[in-house]
Amino acid sequence: PMASHVIDMLTIGNSFGTAEMRAVWSEEARLRAQLAVEGALARAEGDLGIIPTDAADRIAAASTEEFDLAELAEAGAKAMHSLNATVAALQHAAGEAGEWVHFGVTTQDVVDTGAVLQIRDGLAILRRDLRAVAGDLRGLAERHRDTPMAARTHYVQALPTTFGFKVAVWLDELLRHLDRLDDVADRVLTGNINGAVGTAASLGTRGRAVEEATLALLDLAAPTISWQSSRDRIAEYAQLLALISASLGKIATELSTLMHTEIAEVDEPFAMGKIGSTTMPHKRNPALLEGAAALTAAVKHAAALALDGMATVHERDAISWRAEWIALPELHIYLAGQLATLHRVLDGLVVHEAAMLRNLHLQGGLILSERAMFELGGRLGKQTAHQIVYEASMAAIDAGRPLADVLADDPRVTASFDRAAIDGWLDPLNYLGDAPAAVDRVLARAAEALG
Repeated sequence: PMASHVIDMLTIGNSFGTAEMRAVWSEEARLRAQLAVEGALARAEGDLGIIPTDAADRIAAASTEEFDLAELAEAGAKAMHSLNATVAALQHAAGEAGEWVHFGVTTQDVVDTGAVLQIRDGLAILRRDLRAVAGDLRGLAERHRDTPMAARTHYVQALPTTFGFKVAVWLDELLRHLDRLDDVADRVLTGNINGAVGTAASLGTRGRAVEEATLALLDLAAPTISWQSSRDRIAEYAQLLALISASLGKIATELSTLMHTEIAEVDEPFAMGKIGSTTMPHKRNPALLEGAAALTAAVKHAAALALDGMATVHERDAISWRAEWIALPELHIYLAGQLATLHRVLDGLVVHEAAMLRNLHLQGGLILSERAMFELGGRLGKQTAHQIVYEASMAAIDAGRPLADVLADDPRVTASFDRAAIDGWLDPLNYLGDAPAAVDRVLARAAEALG
């Protein structure tokens, strides 16, 4: 069938995700995960003597190749149930052993635990790719530890910094996200095998043993109590993916901004054949960066949908639950797309150091007004010095003169300082503060985290 969602479109799908992550959330992968749960359940029950071991072996041996998704879809539409057709097909595939399929559990046990298996695969990819992006930032921070540039607040130049410092701030943020991914893994990689309302009543006194044994075979944690109606595990994980996406979107937007023609401090990788416009042949747009930045909004909406999944009614309902079926694939696929794109950009990012230096001198010394104020303040007091430098700065802007010239005309300044001192204050390379040392601290942390 033709694709009707951007995720699956051949022409533009790779702008919204990756083939690798789409495979994790494909229908075949969903079926494979559910069969894995049914197989582990049968093996656990066989080991515990609840069902015959030969039946358990036959059920566990089933593979996706024995199932036709189109037939499952047709049967599911008739039954108006998301798993019954799969259970019936597994029963048929298992022959006489089929009577022992899905013994003592409910649909949500299999669907939830299967989804957690998919999450585990997706999480491994996201963690790997986040480490790769962090590694790219690590390299940039190291190379540009001492590369001076203008820091900007409220969209305009503020003080000197280094490009390495800017990048190290992003790197430190991503390292925290890696910590968060490791921290959340134990909570989200927890299965759920406990029957119709979570009490495992159908298995008598052996419900807990079945749950623990089944989940051990799947290498998942066992919950303290059923979480069928407690969706915080999924919701927490979704919010973390949104946090990561927000960081990536910020980085992509910032780099896009630094590509502005009037700033021109960086460029995303370019190769002949990349087209910026169908009508303006000269254009080199931040196409990759814009694509990455655009995905944050989609991820945030998917995360909000996962929060809606927490609003369960009684012990179970299909209203809130289905929100996760939409949200989880989107969260993983969009975020995988962001990570892949940013890795591509950062790995080949072009940094224009000369433009950074040029922009530092763009305002004729005004970017060092703080330095001038504190140097003057040592003699005249900080508040008085602020007023003097403020007046000089406004005069310099209005007249289009260098700040040093205006300060050198003020007798309150020249009474204590000569022109050489004033020029020294307004040299951007003399006012980088703790920036290089801060980069070193982040790089040391990155070495521990990334190896």
